[in-house]
Amino acid sequence: MKKKTALFALSLLITTSASAQHTLITGTLKDSVKNETEPYATVRVFRPSNRQKPVAMSLTDAEGRIKQALDGKGTFILTFSSVGKKPVMREVTLNGQSMLALGDVCTAEDATALKNVEVVAQRPIVKMEPDKMTYNVQEDGDSKSMTLLDMLRKVPMVTVDGQDNISVNGSASFKVYVDGKPNPMFQANASQIFKSLPASMVKNIEVITNPGAKYDAEGTGGVLNIVINHAGGQGTESLNGYNGNVSLAAGNRGYSGSAFVSGQQGKFSYSANATHNLNRNRNIRISIDRTQTAPGGNSQMHYEQRSDNKTPFNMGNMSLGYALDSMSTLNANIGITQYRTSTDGLPRTSLSGGSYGSGFTYSAQRADKYHNFGFNGSMDYQRFFNREHTRSLTASYLFTANPSRSESESRYDAPSGITGLNLTDRYSDAHLRSTEHTVQIDYATPVAKGHSLDVGAKFISHRNTSDSRFYNIAGNAKNYDEANSTDYENTQRILAGYAEYRAALGKLGTKAGLRYEHTWENIDFRKGAGSDFSKHYGNLVPSATLSYNLAPTTNLGLNYNMRILRPGVTYLNPYRDNSNPTNVSYGNPALDVEKSHYISLVFNYYSPKLMVNATLGQNLCNNQIATYSFMEDNRLHTTYGNVVKNRWTSFNTFMRWMAGKHTTLMLNAALDYGDMRSSTLNRRNHGWQTMGYASLQQTLPWLLKWSLGVYANSRHYDLQGYQSGNSLLFTSLNKDLCKDRLTLSLLYVVPLTGKYRVNSYSHGADFEQHTKILVPIQMVRLTATWKFGNTQKQFRQRQSRINNDFGERKSESQQLNNIGSGTGIGM
Repeated sequence: MKKKTALFALSLLITTSASAQHTLITGTLKDSVKNETEPYATVRVFRPSNRQKPVAMSLTDAEGRIKQALDGKGTFILTFSSVGKKPVMREVTLNGQSMLALGDVCTAEDATALKNVEVVAQRPIVKMEPDKMTYNVQEDGDSKSMTLLDMLRKVPMVTVDGQDNISVNGSASFKVYVDGKPNPMFQANASQIFKSLPASMVKNIEVITNPGAKYDAEGTGGVLNIVINHAGGQGTESLNGYNGNVSLAAGNRGYSGSAFVSGQQGKFSYSANATHNLNRNRNIRISIDRTQTAPGGNSQMHYEQRSDNKTPFNMGNMSLGYALDSMSTLNANIGITQYRTSTDGLPRTSLSGGSYGSGFTYSAQRADKYHNFGFNGSMDYQRFFNREHTRSLTASYLFTANPSRSESESRYDAPSGITGLNLTDRYSDAHLRSTEHTVQIDYATPVAKGHSLDVGAKFISHRNTSDSRFYNIAGNAKNYDEANSTDYENTQRILAGYAEYRAALGKLGTKAGLRYEHTWENIDFRKGAGSDFSKHYGNLVPSATLSYNLAPTTNLGLNYNMRILRPGVTYLNPYRDNSNPTNVSYGNPALDVEKSHYISLVFNYYSPKLMVNATLGQNLCNNQIATYSFMEDNRLHTTYGNVVKNRWTSFNTFMRWMAGKHTTLMLNAALDYGDMRSSTLNRRNHGWQTMGYASLQQTLPWLLKWSLGVYANSRHYDLQGYQSGNSLLFTSLNKDLCKDRLTLSLLYVVPLTGKYRVNSYSHGADFEQHTKILVPIQMVRLTATWKFGNTQKQFRQRQSRINNDFGERKSESQQLNNIGSGTGIGM
């Protein structure tokens, strides 16, 4: 009996020991040519003696990462398969180790399979994570004919309104990065630049709704990162060669041309791209009706203008990379962006009632010019300290400069004897300049199996200047008016440090971070009204993400983050823009930092045919920086203040369904409810608003690709009023020729209502105003793209870890200039 008991105990011990031989196999599945990861590929594990029945199966995750758990010892065969790719096989031997790292597992396109097999699965056009979404622009056929602004209407969590103003995560206060780096010019002129940039020049659009502690605390709506479709690389692979393309487009609204080249020679890699674009719009019409209430009686103003607009745009970037050794890389980037916009109009204004009595009418000749130039240069050094490249130190430097000039000239034709209104001919010339130096150090390290820590420090030196001069015109002479001119300087120095911890605990994932930023700010009025002052303040910014994998293709996420918005020079500049006799606008140097809190619940699902994302969010802010208007001395004054307490509840969804082997349907939609209150202005506004983009992509005979899309949004609200909804229809045809080296694309855009109308309403304690804008944006554009090169490899450039920006706001005329590439408004 004792012998049997001993044998049983020994058997139990052996069984327990065997079951404890648990090994986690890790790695990343990549395309060997494009160097892109393969998400949701199938992983199967076999014993050599039976290759028909797998002993384990799994899928790679959204980043193409392999995480396959196996029990036991001995030899196993792993196979990796994904749609349209050659299967890959790896043989491994397990000796009881807890982890086995495969590194990069490379696969390639299976041309034979693609010719003989009907593909009924889709490559994911959107990569969905609890705190971030990546839209793969190059996988969308419409990228061959659309602009980047057109493409943004498809992107989850992004909204483009009737005046082409962009919101991310329901907020207009978001940050724009290009290739992971801040670009102040893109930040200040995002809409104008995006409508001039061909979508084909962009690889990915990343919407980071919970940026975490590694990112600057700036941007209440999160981060919009534009990844340019250039290569470059870390030089870690020995494949030499080059590739590129040249693209030309022309239509009834303008023309554009772009070029791109990238390559690698040994340890050296490079990429460069350039684009030129010209947008034209004619016969843009604006009308404004304003009623002012006053004790002496109400007065009315009617304004109308017809204008033409022209906007040339140029951009160029170059990236260089060098692999110092297998563990170290050095990268450098430079970029320039330049655009001008000019608007000529003949405004006509009628005033009556109140102090204007029986009324009068005057007209003007108005010319507005705006010129913006941006330069950025960066250098990054990265050093890895282990073979798995999971422990690294990165040092980065970034310099940006963004000078701009805005000119406005008005000459009036008015009846004599007018009192109470200054109709002197006038000219204004404003020079703004922003420069910034940034130094940053980041350290990343694993601390245990499935656990990692990121820490870093950053210093920013930011300088803004504004030299705004006002002139009265007498005949052909421009007489300088010092009393209405301003010379102003604002400097900010920011020191920041952060720590962020990540953990993967089976199906549960967590990320928690804390960031502290201290700001020293000085304001110096070198000319004009205002008192010099300085201040310093600190912000402690927490963030957290909790995710749970319900299944390999399904996950839930819960996010919290606090964000801030430091007002930039356009918010703070006290210069009073007196270019309009009935309007005056100016900034507010006393603005405080805006602070907001965002909580969201995220659901993601992916299958070979269906992709679904749903996000329910709540945004809270008690000191929002808002634009507001009021009447004083018979003029409408517009400025900024921390005057709004808001609560926004939002629901966003993105769905993509491969309905058939040649048919794909897509929906991007949002539903929001907002409540905005201001005790300062004694105002409240609230309401529901929605937007949606639905599209059909169909492959026709002869491999002709057809796309049809409809975009619509409803009325959108702010504290003092609303803006009406509008709708657009997009349709395009694409055809690849010459063994896919030549692509021809035809795009047609038309408003569903026939003409593109934007109506807005605003009101205050003593005024109400209705604005109507009519823009002829119906467009036809033909695009031809030629690809060249001796390899298809996309040499990947490591993105800079630097990310910082300051909130900027466009003036009223600049916002209106966004519509159809510009309207211009003057009274």
